[in-house]
Formats: sequence, C-alpha cells, structure tokens
Amino acid sequence: MPTRWETTLEEWQSAGLIDAAIAERIRAFESQRSHGQNLRWPTILAISFGGLMLGAGVLLFVAAHWDRISPTERFATVLLLVVAFHVAGAVVGDRFSHLAVVFHAVGTAALGAGIFLAAQIFNLNEGWWGGILLWAIGAALAWLIRRDWPQALFTALLVPLWLLGKWGDLTRYSAPSERIVAEGLLLLAITYFTARSNGKASPFRRALVWVGGIGLIPCVAFLLNVWDIGAKATRLSTGLSVLGWTVALLLPLVLAVVWRGSAAWINVFASLWVVILGTMHYHDSRSGLAGLAYFYNEIGPFLWCLTGSIALIAWGLREGRKERINFGVACFGLTILWFYFSNVMDKMGRSESLIGFGVIFLLLGWILELTRRRLVGRLERSAP
Repeated sequence: MPTRWETTLEEWQSAGLIDAAIAERIRAFESQRSHGQNLRWPTILAISFGGLMLGAGVLLFVAAHWDRISPTERFATVLLLVVAFHVAGAVVGDRFSHLAVVFHAVGTAALGAGIFLAAQIFNLNEGWWGGILLWAIGAALAWLIRRDWPQALFTALLVPLWLLGKWGDLTRYSAPSERIVAEGLLLLAITYFTARSNGKASPFRRALVWVGGIGLIPCVAFLLNVWDIGAKATRLSTGLSVLGWTVALLLPLVLAVVWRGSAAWINVFASLWVVILGTMHYHDSRSGLAGLAYFYNEIGPFLWCLTGSIALIAWGLREGRKERINFGVACFGLTILWFYFSNVMDKMGRSESLIGFGVIFLLLGWILELTRRRLVGRLERSAP
C-alpha cells in the first residue's frame, strides 16, 4: 500500500509538476530516510501497551512494598523511578526512537507519582494542586528538551488540572465558580478537538483531537447541570469573577490562535455558543417555570445543542475535517435521543415508549448514516 507521500508524488507527476527523473530521486531519498523508522500498527500498539504496563507494574510493586521500606529507601526508590526511565530512553534513543519516546513518557508519569510520594514521605501539608503544578513544570521542561508529543500532551492535561485545583481552593466551589469551570472546560475541549487542520497533523494535534472529542459530551452535560449542583453555594467576589471569566474565556482562545492562526475566528463563535448554553438553567431548581422561561430553560438546550451539532458539521466541511463531520452527526443523533428520553418517553406507556424508541433509533440511525456518508463524500470530492 503506498504511503501518503508516494500518493502525493504520483499526483504531482501526473499533473506535470515534476518529471520522472525527479520523482525517482525523491523516492530514493524518502526510502533511505524512512528505512527502519516506519512502524506497523501492531508494533506501535505493542510498544504503547508495554510502556503502559511497565509503568503501572513498577508503581504497583512499589505500592505493595511501601510499608516495608524505610523513609530513606522510599525516597531513593522515588528518585530511581524517575531517573531510570529517562536514562533508558536516552540509551535506546539512537537505535529505536519510538521506544525512547515511550520510556521518556513513562519517566514523566513516574515524576508525578514521585512528587506525591515524596510529599507523603515528608508529610508536606500542601494542596494537591501544588504537586500537579510541579508535575506540569517537569512535563513542560521534558517537552522543551525532547520535543516529544507525549510530553506536550502531559502539559496540555496537567496545566488545566492545576488551574482547576487552584480555582477550587480560592472559591470553595460556589455556584458561579462551577459555571466558570464548566464553560472553561467546554471551550478547552472544543479548542483541543479543533486543533488539527489540513497541513497541521502532528501526533500531538491528533492526540489533542482525541482528548477534546472524549471530553466534549461530558463537558456539555456538566455545564447544563451545574446550576443544580451549586444552587445553595455562596457567591463570588467581583475580583474572583473577573479573574475566573478571563482565564476561562481567553485561555482557550489564545491556544486556538497559537494552533490555528487566522482560522481561530471560528473559535470566537464557538465561545459565544458556550456562553449562551451556560445561561440555560436546564432542570432549574426553581419550580413553576412557564411560558418563555420554560421554553428557554427546558427546550432551549435541546435546540441549542442541535444548532451546535450542525455548526460543527459545517465547520468540518469548511476546513475539510472528517472527524468533525462524524462527531457532529453523532451529537445530533444523541441530542434527539436525549430529548426523547427526557421529554417524550415518560409521557407514554412502557410498551409504547419502547416501540417509539426502537422506531426512532432505527430511522435516526439510517438517516444520520446516509447524511454522514453524503457529507464525507462531498468532502472527498472537493479535496484537491
């Protein structure tokens, strides 16, 4: 099966952009450069799974014998865990770069475990977010030195986690603070999910797409239910509110500008969609909603999520990203099912509701799959 560069090379040669001699020279150069470096997916899976099991096994072994060793031995073990994996990565780096990436990633994971174990050894009375900050700094330094995508992904996950911990310590999880957290997380998930674009498909960006896609739906559910969670909590001061909203809204937009450049203007509209969704008090704790208030708070979230799904599909068509089209279609179908379970099913009998669910599920799956195939086909036909 030809690789991506071979397919592109053939297209260039067919279009008359290069002649046969130049094409052969390019093939010889690429074959020599990539010899022994390209791995098949079973090898990649084996290396990744092996690294994960190795790290988990070492940490489990230490935890099982933790009570039997002295504080000095504990601290020496913590240091050894961190150093050993990075040294192993340096040793195999020239011979097997992919394995070196795994070793260094496990070393950074061991750094986090080492930080918290050291805090336990010396009985440090600090918040857990302080340990997360040290872990994030270590991952960032490893990324600056190694430029490996797992280190960048560690940083992209740990920095928001530190911000969440520090914010919770400052606000004690009042109702407005939870809304700020929910909107910030949803915006960050959207930014991660849309980090990949044509011409910018590094492993780090592909990993961000997975992280953002996994987090999108839980973040939407969290935002829609955040008012019930914190209904009895205290309010925030003006200073904390300004600080929280600034970080929650600007951090994802700054990252979008860094990763997407001028195309980040679409993320501004995504931010507006998130802010409007956050004003909808789905299942509001107050009773007696009627008229426009009932429509806005109980029906509005469904319509707004459908609008967001369609916008995500359009976003994917505009930038040529299949994953956004597929995810947008899936979100559209999930929203329809969510409306059926929440507002229709409880108004029917048990048998009627099951029959209706089956019919809707079959028809919806058929229609959405046809639509998805049509949209993806249109995207493929329009691709240069």
